[in-house]
Amino acid sequence: MSACFLGQTSRVTPTNSTRRMSPVTQATEQPVWLPGVNVPQHLNRNLPADYGFDPLGLGSEPEALKWYVQAELVHCRFAMLGVAGILIPGLLTKVGILNVPQWYEAGKVAIESQPFGLNFQTLLGFQLFMMTWAETKRWVEFKNPGSQSNPDSYPGAEMLPGKVFALGGSGDPNYPGGLFNPMGMGDDSMKVKEIANGRTACLRFRICCTIFCH
Repeated sequence: MSACFLGQTSRVTPTNSTRRMSPVTQATEQPVWLPGVNVPQHLNRNLPADYGFDPLGLGSEPEALKWYVQAELVHCRFAMLGVAGILIPGLLTKVGILNVPQWYEAGKVAIESQPFGLNFQTLLGFQLFMMTWAETKRWVEFKNPGSQSNPDSYPGAEMLPGKVFALGGSGDPNYPGGLFNPMGMGDDSMKVKEIANGRTACLRFRICCTIFCH
């Protein structure tokens, strides 16, 4: 990215004195979100898609940085699902494959139609219960990585054949692997692409809400 702003550099044959670069030199040569800005010291550029962006210093504390990384990743994944849920059903309805309402009307239609014979209050209560359960599990896994891959963390799992709730994985709550990565696409390059596309999806979802919700 910096080459686009600084121009093409000349090729220099490395010598013994220039062959090894210090970590500081390597960090400054990595792409940054704005050319010429100083990268905060707490960003060591080891995170996926880390371009040194933290002007408010929110991640200066290590524990806070871990949580912000987790929060960004979760929001990126939700945003990608949300944008796909906006575009794909709309396109399939337009070509005649589906017949569903526009995304900004889907909630109203679902409430009025009472799917499965359930009223809005029942659906809302069920969603709140399931989301609270899932978010509690995520919080516990964040505080104690690997704990939620233990079948004992799921009440009643011992009664199921083979303890199907034992998800296994890497022990990293951000990238658990195992059942959540069946195609083995968890290398560093894919992590960068996920964050990059997720950040774009966050902006796109915000644009969609701005256009259609006024």
